[in-house]
Amino acid sequence: MKRRQFLSNTAIIGAGVLTSKFSFAAAPFPVVREAASKRNFTSKSVELAISEFSAKVKNPELAWLFNNCFPNTLDTTVTYKMNNGRPDTYVITGDIDAMWLRDSTAQVWPYITFINKDPELKQLVAGVINRQTTCILRDPYANAFYDDPNKTGEWKDDVTDMKPGLHERKWEIDSLCYPIRLAYRYWKLTGDNAPFDAKWKSAIQSTLKTFKEQQRKTNDGPYSFQRKTSWATDGVPMNGFGYPVKPVGLICSSFRPSDDATVYSFLVPSNFFAVSSLKQASEMVKTIHKDAALATQLWNLAAEVSAALQKHAIINHPEYGRIYAYEVNGFGSFNLMDDANVPSLLAMPYLGSVKNTDLVYLNTRKMLLSLNNPFFFKGKAGEGIGGPHAGKDMIWPISITVRALTSTSDAEIKECIELLRKTHAGTGFMHESFHKDDASKFTRKWFAWANTLFGELLWETYKTKPALLT
Repeated sequence: MKRRQFLSNTAIIGAGVLTSKFSFAAAPFPVVREAASKRNFTSKSVELAISEFSAKVKNPELAWLFNNCFPNTLDTTVTYKMNNGRPDTYVITGDIDAMWLRDSTAQVWPYITFINKDPELKQLVAGVINRQTTCILRDPYANAFYDDPNKTGEWKDDVTDMKPGLHERKWEIDSLCYPIRLAYRYWKLTGDNAPFDAKWKSAIQSTLKTFKEQQRKTNDGPYSFQRKTSWATDGVPMNGFGYPVKPVGLICSSFRPSDDATVYSFLVPSNFFAVSSLKQASEMVKTIHKDAALATQLWNLAAEVSAALQKHAIINHPEYGRIYAYEVNGFGSFNLMDDANVPSLLAMPYLGSVKNTDLVYLNTRKMLLSLNNPFFFKGKAGEGIGGPHAGKDMIWPISITVRALTSTSDAEIKECIELLRKTHAGTGFMHESFHKDDASKFTRKWFAWANTLFGELLWETYKTKPALLT
C-alpha cells in the first residue's frame, strides 16, 4: 500500500448536505458529508438509522460524526452494477482506487444487519460477495484488485507473478478469510444461496489449496514476493519466501493485514481467523453444495491449525502469564507485539476467533494495552495501538474502535468513544493514524474502513448501551 505524508487539520472532505431533517451545518459542525447528488449509493435503512441516532443521541458531536462516518463507504467508495444478470459491487478503500478483499468486507460489514429490510442494500452486499469470488479465482495470493481486469498494476518493480487486474500481490491469510466471513453472515441472515454457486465453490477450493500450500510442509510453495523499495516492510527476505519456519501445521502469511511483511511467517491472529473461516466454509459447502468430502477437508484443516495454535502460539510471559504471541516460527521464536490492523490479537473476539472472556486473551490484552507492547503509544492526544506501517508514535483509530468493540467494561467503551470524538482533528472523519501528542497530524483523510467501523461502534453502543453516548 502507498505510504502517505502527514495531513493537517485543514484537510476536510468536501461539502455536502443531509437527506434527513437533521442538519449540522452550524458551527462548530460544518457539513462535510458528500453531497446527496454525488453519493455513490444511498440506502434508505442507513439513512433512517442516521436520523434515529441523530434524534435520540443528545451529544451533538457524536451525532455529527455518526452522520459523516457511518455512510462513508456507501457515499464514496462503492460502484454497484448488474453484470450478466448478477449484482456486482466494486469497493475502493478511499484514497486508493483498488479493492482489497479485506477492506471491502470490513467496509460493508456494518450494514449487513440492515439487509433483510433493504433489498437494494442486500443486492449491493451480494455484489461484493460476487466480486470477491471473481478476484479470488483470478489470483488467491493477491490482496488488492482493480475494477478493470486488464489494467496493469503500479508496482512494476515487484518480483512476483503479477497478472493484469491486480493492484498488489501481497499474500495475507486474512485476504481469503474476510470473504468467507461476509458470505457466511449474509447466508445466515438471508438464507439466500444465489451468490454461492459453482464459481463460489471453486473459490473455496482455491482457498483451501492456498492455505495448504502455505503450511509449507514439504517446500516453500509457489508464492514469493520481493519489491525494489527503500521500505523494509514492503519486501520479503530470503529470496521472497521469508525466514524459515518449521512445518507444524500453521499457515504462513508473508504479510500482515497492514500490508507490511511479517517477521515470523506464522501470523497468530490470522491463523485464528483462518480456523473460524474454514469452519464456516465447511458448513456452507456441506449445506449448500452437499459436498461432504470438501466440507471434511475444510474442517480437518481448521482442526489442525487450531491444535497447532494451542501448542505453538501461547508463551509464558514473566509479568502477564500465558499470552498469545503475535508471530511465531515453529522453532520456538516469537514476536510479542500487536498491530492496529485487523486481524490483530486485540481484535480476535470481534472476528469470532476467541471469546473476550478467554483467560489467555485477557492476559494478552493487558500486555497489548501497555507500554510492553512496542506499538502501544501514549501521549497528550491519546493512547492506542499503531504499527510499523504509519510509524512510531502514530495511533490508529481502528485500534481504539476495536478496543471498545471487544471490551466488557462500560467505562472503557465510553473512554474509547470519547477519545475518538476528540481526535478527528475537526474533520468529522476518522483517519488511518494520528500522532500521540497532536491529533492534527494524521495520515489518510479518506479511509472508509476506519470511518465505517467507528460508525458500527456508535450504532452498536446506541442499540445496547445508549447511556454511554451522553
